[in-house]
Amino acid sequence: MRAKLYRSLIRLINGPATSRILLKFAYSDYSKFLIKPYAKFYQINLEEMHDDIKSYPSLHAFFTRRLKAQARSIDSKADTVSSPVDGVLEDCGEISPTSEIIVKGKRYSIAEMLGGTKTATTYIGGTYMILYLSPAHYHRIHSPADSEVISTYSIGERSFPVNRLGLKYGDAALSKNFRVVTELKHHNISLAMVKVGAMFINSVEMVNHHREWKKGEEVAYFSFGSTVILIFEKETFQLEETLTIPSEVRMGEKLGKFSNNK
Repeated sequence: MRAKLYRSLIRLINGPATSRILLKFAYSDYSKFLIKPYAKFYQINLEEMHDDIKSYPSLHAFFTRRLKAQARSIDSKADTVSSPVDGVLEDCGEISPTSEIIVKGKRYSIAEMLGGTKTATTYIGGTYMILYLSPAHYHRIHSPADSEVISTYSIGERSFPVNRLGLKYGDAALSKNFRVVTELKHHNISLAMVKVGAMFINSVEMVNHHREWKKGEEVAYFSFGSTVILIFEKETFQLEETLTIPSEVRMGEKLGKFSNNK
Protein backbone atom coordinates (compact mmCIF):
# COMPACT_ATOMS: atom_id res chain seq x y z
CA MET A 1 0.00 0.00 0.00
CA ARG A 2 2.80 2.43 0.92
CA ALA A 3 4.63 1.61 -2.30
CA LYS A 4 1.51 2.28 -4.42
CA LEU A 5 0.86 5.59 -2.64
CA TYR A 6 4.49 6.65 -3.05
CA ARG A 7 4.51 5.82 -6.77
CA SER A 8 1.21 7.60 -7.37
CA LEU A 9 2.49 10.74 -5.66
CA ILE A 10 5.75 10.72 -7.61
CA ARG A 11 3.94 10.26 -10.93
CA LEU A 12 1.61 13.13 -10.05
CA ILE A 13 4.37 15.68 -9.40
CA ASN A 14 7.08 14.27 -11.69
CA GLY A 15 5.73 15.08 -15.12
CA PRO A 16 7.43 16.68 -18.15
CA ALA A 17 5.95 20.12 -17.36
CA THR A 18 7.34 20.07 -13.80
CA SER A 19 10.75 18.99 -15.08
CA ARG A 20 10.86 21.80 -17.65
CA ILE A 21 9.91 24.42 -15.07
CA LEU A 22 12.51 23.26 -12.55
CA LEU A 23 15.24 22.99 -15.16
CA LYS A 24 14.44 26.45 -16.54
CA PHE A 25 14.58 27.92 -13.04
CA ALA A 26 17.85 26.13 -12.19
CA TYR A 27 19.46 27.64 -15.31
CA SER A 28 18.10 31.14 -14.66
CA ASP A 29 19.68 34.12 -12.89
CA TYR A 30 16.82 33.95 -10.37
CA SER A 31 18.23 30.73 -8.92
CA LYS A 32 21.54 32.36 -7.99
CA PHE A 33 20.25 33.48 -4.57
CA LEU A 34 19.89 29.79 -3.60
CA ILE A 35 23.57 28.96 -4.11
CA LYS A 36 24.90 30.07 -0.72
CA PRO A 37 22.02 28.52 1.30
CA TYR A 38 22.42 25.31 -0.75
CA ALA A 39 26.17 25.19 -0.09
CA LYS A 40 25.64 25.83 3.62
CA PHE A 41 22.84 23.29 4.02
CA TYR A 42 24.79 20.52 2.26
CA GLN A 43 28.15 21.58 3.76
CA ILE A 44 29.85 21.87 0.38
CA ASN A 45 33.64 22.13 0.58
CA LEU A 46 34.25 25.53 -1.00
CA GLU A 47 38.03 25.20 -0.83
CA GLU A 48 38.16 22.41 -3.44
CA MET A 49 35.93 24.15 -6.03
CA HIS A 50 37.59 25.41 -9.19
CA ASP A 51 35.78 28.77 -9.05
CA ASP A 52 34.73 31.15 -6.31
CA ILE A 53 31.18 30.64 -5.09
CA LYS A 54 30.24 34.20 -6.14
CA SER A 55 31.15 33.51 -9.77
CA TYR A 56 28.42 30.95 -10.53
CA PRO A 57 25.57 32.54 -12.54
CA SER A 58 22.93 29.95 -11.59
CA LEU A 59 22.15 27.05 -9.29
CA HIS A 60 22.74 24.64 -12.18
CA ALA A 61 26.21 26.08 -12.81
CA PHE A 62 27.04 25.61 -9.12
CA PHE A 63 25.56 22.13 -8.99
CA THR A 64 27.68 21.00 -11.95
CA ARG A 65 30.80 22.76 -10.62
CA ARG A 66 34.28 21.52 -11.42
CA LEU A 67 36.98 20.90 -8.84
CA LYS A 68 40.54 22.17 -8.66
CA ALA A 69 43.02 20.04 -10.61
CA GLN A 70 44.59 18.49 -7.49
CA ALA A 71 41.37 18.08 -5.48
CA ARG A 72 41.16 14.36 -6.27
CA SER A 73 43.88 11.74 -6.58
CA ILE A 74 43.40 9.21 -9.38
CA ASP A 75 44.63 5.68 -8.68
CA SER A 76 47.26 5.25 -11.38
CA LYS A 77 47.69 1.47 -11.61
CA ALA A 78 46.74 0.00 -14.98
CA ASP A 79 44.85 -3.00 -13.53
CA THR A 80 42.64 -1.08 -11.07
CA VAL A 81 39.17 0.42 -11.30
CA SER A 82 38.79 3.89 -9.82
CA SER A 83 35.54 5.43 -8.66
CA PRO A 84 33.96 7.46 -11.49
CA VAL A 85 32.24 9.77 -8.97
CA ASP A 86 32.10 11.11 -5.46
CA GLY A 87 29.33 9.16 -3.79
CA VAL A 88 28.27 6.32 -1.52
CA LEU A 89 28.98 2.72 -2.47
CA GLU A 90 25.48 1.49 -1.64
CA ASP A 91 25.79 -2.09 -2.81
CA CYS A 92 28.03 -4.57 -4.59
CA GLY A 93 27.28 -8.16 -5.49
CA GLU A 94 26.92 -10.92 -8.04
CA ILE A 95 24.60 -10.92 -11.05
CA SER A 96 22.42 -14.02 -10.96
CA PRO A 97 22.11 -16.65 -13.72
CA THR A 98 18.79 -14.99 -14.63
CA SER A 99 20.61 -11.63 -15.02
CA GLU A 100 19.08 -10.13 -11.88
CA ILE A 101 20.49 -8.23 -8.93
CA ILE A 102 18.94 -7.68 -5.49
CA VAL A 103 19.24 -4.19 -4.01
CA LYS A 104 17.56 -3.22 -0.72
CA GLY A 105 15.44 -6.37 -0.95
CA LYS A 106 14.17 -5.61 -4.47
CA ARG A 107 14.99 -7.49 -7.66
CA TYR A 108 16.26 -5.58 -10.68
CA SER A 109 16.69 -6.95 -14.18
CA ILE A 110 20.07 -6.28 -15.79
CA ALA A 111 18.45 -7.00 -19.17
CA GLU A 112 15.89 -4.26 -18.55
CA MET A 113 18.57 -1.92 -17.17
CA LEU A 114 20.77 -2.34 -20.25
CA GLY A 115 17.89 -2.41 -22.71
CA GLY A 116 18.21 -5.96 -23.99
CA THR A 117 18.73 -9.60 -23.07
CA LYS A 118 21.58 -10.04 -25.57
CA THR A 119 23.65 -7.30 -23.91
CA ALA A 120 22.85 -8.58 -20.41
CA THR A 121 24.06 -12.11 -21.24
CA THR A 122 27.64 -10.80 -21.27
CA TYR A 123 27.38 -9.99 -17.55
CA ILE A 124 25.67 -13.08 -16.11
CA GLY A 125 27.63 -14.22 -13.07
CA GLY A 126 29.54 -10.95 -13.06
CA THR A 127 29.70 -8.13 -10.52
CA TYR A 128 27.63 -4.97 -10.08
CA MET A 129 28.42 -1.86 -8.03
CA ILE A 130 25.97 0.90 -7.14
CA LEU A 131 27.28 4.40 -6.41
CA TYR A 132 24.71 6.90 -5.14
CA LEU A 133 25.25 10.66 -5.46
CA SER A 134 23.37 12.86 -2.99
CA PRO A 135 22.74 16.59 -3.65
CA ALA A 136 25.84 17.28 -1.53
CA HIS A 137 28.22 15.42 -3.83
CA TYR A 138 30.34 16.59 -6.76
CA HIS A 139 28.30 15.65 -9.84
CA ARG A 140 30.76 15.20 -12.66
CA ILE A 141 31.44 11.67 -13.90
CA HIS A 142 34.87 10.33 -14.85
CA SER A 143 36.22 7.25 -16.59
CA PRO A 144 36.83 4.33 -14.18
CA ALA A 145 39.63 2.84 -16.32
CA ASP A 146 41.53 3.17 -19.56
CA SER A 147 38.89 1.88 -21.97
CA GLU A 148 37.58 1.76 -25.49
CA VAL A 149 34.01 3.04 -25.87
CA ILE A 150 31.95 0.39 -27.66
CA SER A 151 28.58 2.18 -27.55
CA THR A 152 26.60 4.86 -25.72
CA TYR A 153 22.80 4.97 -25.74
CA SER A 154 19.87 6.39 -23.77
CA ILE A 155 16.76 4.52 -22.59
CA GLY A 156 13.84 5.20 -20.26
CA GLU A 157 11.73 8.28 -19.67
CA ARG A 158 10.27 9.34 -16.32
CA SER A 159 12.34 8.79 -13.17
CA PHE A 160 11.72 7.90 -9.55
CA PRO A 161 14.10 9.18 -6.87
CA VAL A 162 17.16 6.98 -6.40
CA ASN A 163 17.61 7.64 -2.68
CA ARG A 164 16.73 5.02 -0.05
CA LEU A 165 12.99 5.73 -0.25
CA GLY A 166 13.09 5.55 -4.03
CA LEU A 167 14.89 2.21 -3.96
CA LYS A 168 12.46 0.84 -1.39
CA TYR A 169 9.15 2.12 -2.77
CA GLY A 170 9.88 3.21 -6.34
CA ASP A 171 9.00 1.27 -9.47
CA ALA A 172 12.38 -0.44 -10.11
CA ALA A 173 14.15 2.92 -10.35
CA LEU A 174 17.57 1.49 -11.21
CA SER A 175 16.33 -0.42 -14.24
CA LYS A 176 13.43 1.80 -15.42
CA ASN A 177 14.52 5.40 -14.79
CA PHE A 178 15.90 7.43 -17.67
CA ARG A 179 19.51 6.30 -18.06
CA VAL A 180 22.54 6.60 -20.31
CA VAL A 181 24.47 3.36 -20.81
CA THR A 182 28.09 3.30 -21.95
CA GLU A 183 29.55 -0.07 -22.91
CA LEU A 184 33.33 -0.20 -22.49
CA LYS A 185 36.22 -2.54 -23.22
CA HIS A 186 39.32 -2.64 -20.99
CA HIS A 187 41.70 -4.73 -23.08
CA ASN A 188 39.51 -7.85 -23.60
CA ILE A 189 37.25 -7.25 -20.57
CA SER A 190 33.72 -5.90 -21.06
CA LEU A 191 32.18 -3.52 -18.55
CA ALA A 192 29.22 -1.15 -18.57
CA MET A 193 28.66 2.17 -16.83
CA VAL A 194 24.98 3.03 -16.34
CA LYS A 195 24.24 6.65 -15.46
CA VAL A 196 20.76 6.73 -13.91
CA GLY A 197 18.69 9.92 -14.03
CA ALA A 198 16.94 11.17 -10.91
CA MET A 199 13.50 12.58 -10.21
CA PHE A 200 12.34 15.75 -12.03
CA ILE A 201 15.48 16.39 -14.12
CA ASN A 202 16.52 13.41 -16.25
CA SER A 203 19.61 15.17 -17.50
CA VAL A 204 22.77 13.15 -18.05
CA GLU A 205 25.08 15.22 -20.23
CA MET A 206 27.89 13.43 -22.07
CA VAL A 207 30.90 15.71 -22.56
CA ASN A 208 33.45 13.18 -23.84
CA HIS A 209 32.67 11.67 -27.24
CA HIS A 210 36.07 10.12 -27.93
CA ARG A 211 36.43 6.42 -28.71
CA GLU A 212 39.16 6.05 -26.10
CA TRP A 213 38.77 7.06 -22.46
CA LYS A 214 41.67 7.57 -20.07
CA LYS A 215 41.20 6.69 -16.42
CA GLY A 216 40.06 9.73 -14.44
CA GLU A 217 39.18 12.00 -17.36
CA GLU A 218 35.77 13.68 -17.29
CA VAL A 219 33.15 12.01 -19.46
CA ALA A 220 29.74 13.32 -18.31
CA TYR A 221 27.80 15.10 -15.59
CA PHE A 222 24.43 14.91 -13.85
CA SER A 223 22.12 17.91 -13.66
CA PHE A 224 20.61 16.48 -10.48
CA GLY A 225 21.58 13.92 -7.79
CA SER A 226 21.58 10.39 -9.09
CA THR A 227 23.33 7.02 -9.37
CA VAL A 228 26.09 5.32 -11.36
CA ILE A 229 26.10 1.54 -11.75
CA LEU A 230 29.23 -0.33 -12.82
CA ILE A 231 28.78 -3.82 -14.27
CA PHE A 232 31.61 -6.28 -14.93
CA GLU A 233 31.88 -9.65 -16.68
CA LYS A 234 32.14 -12.83 -14.63
CA GLU A 235 35.49 -13.34 -12.87
CA THR A 236 36.98 -10.09 -14.13
CA PHE A 237 36.69 -7.83 -11.06
CA GLN A 238 37.72 -8.03 -7.40
CA LEU A 239 36.38 -5.51 -4.89
CA GLU A 240 38.91 -3.62 -2.79
CA GLU A 241 39.09 -5.49 0.54
CA THR A 242 39.02 -2.33 2.68
CA LEU A 243 35.66 -1.16 1.29
CA THR A 244 32.50 -1.84 3.29
CA ILE A 245 28.82 -1.47 2.34
CA PRO A 246 27.80 1.33 2.55
CA SER A 247 31.00 3.30 2.16
CA GLU A 248 31.72 6.91 1.18
CA VAL A 249 34.07 7.04 -1.82
CA ARG A 250 35.72 9.83 -3.78
CA MET A 251 36.28 10.14 -7.49
CA GLY A 252 39.59 8.46 -8.40
CA GLU A 253 39.66 6.21 -5.34
CA LYS A 254 40.44 2.54 -5.95
CA LEU A 255 37.28 0.41 -6.00
CA GLY A 256 39.00 -2.82 -6.91
CA LYS A 257 41.04 -4.40 -9.66
CA PHE A 258 40.59 -6.30 -12.87
CA SER A 259 41.29 -10.03 -12.71
CA ASN A 260 41.11 -11.55 -16.16
CA ASN A 261 40.11 -15.11 -15.25
CA LYS A 262 37.27 -15.56 -17.73
